[in-house]
Amino acid sequence: LAALARRRETFAAHGATSTDHGHPTAATADLGDAEATALFERVRRGGHSPADAERFRAQMLTEMVRMSLDDGLVVQLHPGSWRNHDRASHRRFGPDIGADIPMATSYVDALKPLLDRFGNEPGLTLVLFTLDETTYSRELAPLAGYYPLLKLGAPWWFHDSVEGMRRFRAQATETAGFANTVGFTDDTRALLSIPARHDVARRVDCGFLAGLVAEHRLDEDDATELAVDLAYRLAKETYRTDESTFSATATGSAGSSP
Repeated sequence: LAALARRRETFAAHGATSTDHGHPTAATADLGDAEATALFERVRRGGHSPADAERFRAQMLTEMVRMSLDDGLVVQLHPGSWRNHDRASHRRFGPDIGADIPMATSYVDALKPLLDRFGNEPGLTLVLFTLDETTYSRELAPLAGYYPLLKLGAPWWFHDSVEGMRRFRAQATETAGFANTVGFTDDTRALLSIPARHDVARRVDCGFLAGLVAEHRLDEDDATELAVDLAYRLAKETYRTDESTFSATATGSAGSSP
């Protein structure tokens, strides 16, 4: 844990403001020291079970959120992809050939240990992404609407599309509102597509806001302000890209670093 904390400090010193965790599930754990140490030793020796591996990932996610109390980094979680689903192609060509399939993902149960410990902790942010659209209104929006720790990430991967963005706004906004989302963020490696992707997101969000104005559920001035929030301010605030804001957060907690 101390080694990981040092690596985080290095990234933060070079301008990083967030961490990103790709897990099979959204599972978290909050183990006591003795149990966590025993689990680590089993995993380190290589004699662990699949259940041990899942529990280790779950505990490490909680530890990463704990470290954010010290270094101020925002935590992102991208769970729910079955990687390399096509066994024959994986054997022939290797990993990461596109055979990645979305899975059903639980958040209410899975995040409970972490939320019991950090859900109401001021100054912490965990951004949740999903490939399971059925969780938008049932789990994610209510969780983000209640816990100060949580925000909803933009539609991701298979749902980073015009219709995917529309479904997200339609299903999440009524409960989570706009302020509990992070606007549009993009982790693509297709660098030349970034302007077009942001343009699509802004057009979809403005279309959603225009619909609310047309139905007299939102006035035009508020919609104009929200358009700026969704296109710019929410992402800037969530990811602390204002250097003075991030530096103050990190400096304020530096004294408590182990």
